Amino acid sequence: MHILNLIRWKNLALIIIAQILVKYALLEPFDVLTTLNTLGFTLLLFITLCLAAAGNIINDIYDVETDSVNKPNKVIVGKHISENVAYNLFFALNIIAVLLGFYLAHSVGKSSFFAIFVIISVALYVYASYLKGTVLFGNILISALVAMSIIIVGIFDLLPAIMPQNRETQLTFLDIILDYAIFAFLINLVRELIKDIQDIDGDYKAGMSTLPIVLGRERANKIAFVVSMLPIGAVIYYMVTYLYKQPVAIGYFLLFVIAPLIYTTIKIFSASNRFDYKHISVVYKLVMLFGILSIVLYPILFLNS
Repeated sequence: MHILNLIRWKNLALIIIAQILVKYALLEPFDVLTTLNTLGFTLLLFITLCLAAAGNIINDIYDVETDSVNKPNKVIVGKHISENVAYNLFFALNIIAVLLGFYLAHSVGKSSFFAIFVIISVALYVYASYLKGTVLFGNILISALVAMSIIIVGIFDLLPAIMPQNRETQLTFLDIILDYAIFAFLINLVRELIKDIQDIDGDYKAGMSTLPIVLGRERANKIAFVVSMLPIGAVIYYMVTYLYKQPVAIGYFLLFVIAPLIYTTIKIFSASNRFDYKHISVVYKLVMLFGILSIVLYPILFLNS
């Protein structure tokens, strides 16, 4: 169980859900020409999980000092799992992911795509070891990597199958995937800002220079409040532009995405303690889940209309 908590199994489950829905609820039902068969997609999913798990492990290794202050009951490395074992797991998962990534990139005829997995692996290490303690750079990087876990399905499943006669269709579905990736980026960015404010005490003790430490909690709170409006605007734009003829989809997004986002924005404005920020963070995670689950609506609404 400690291993599962170390690799953040709940976050990995969200990645599994997102990638499976993109493949089997967005691409397959519409007979889009794809590259990955079941084995290839399973391999891509496994590689993504290995990289994400490795990133969570190295993050926990470097967060021991901050976590001992912010959440002492949840410290795993050095308490339940030795640092040496954690490092071995980190390296093993990265090696497995990169090797399998090389095979997958070669199998779809795009050997250069192999570099994507190497870049992700390095970026996760740089984030945990250095950028996490900086102003915004770490927040932006980790949010971009979360978005990449969605985009990567389009990269490996759609791009290699593009031909002159299907180019428009392929790019249309790639645009939809990018829209969801942008949504994931914005939601995660706000959540990272909230977590930095929540963890300010432990981060300060560890000598980090996160946004609330550099600017103060109140100013960071105001910035998080402003940034929290971006996903609201993005989702409303997406609804008005693409879903205005689908009242069921409109209702779903209003109830399960827009309403919680407005709620969290209001809560950010008045948040004042760790419990408030933790509550906001949990709601954002649920919004992420409901946003991803909306992909299920596409075959139901558009294939039956």
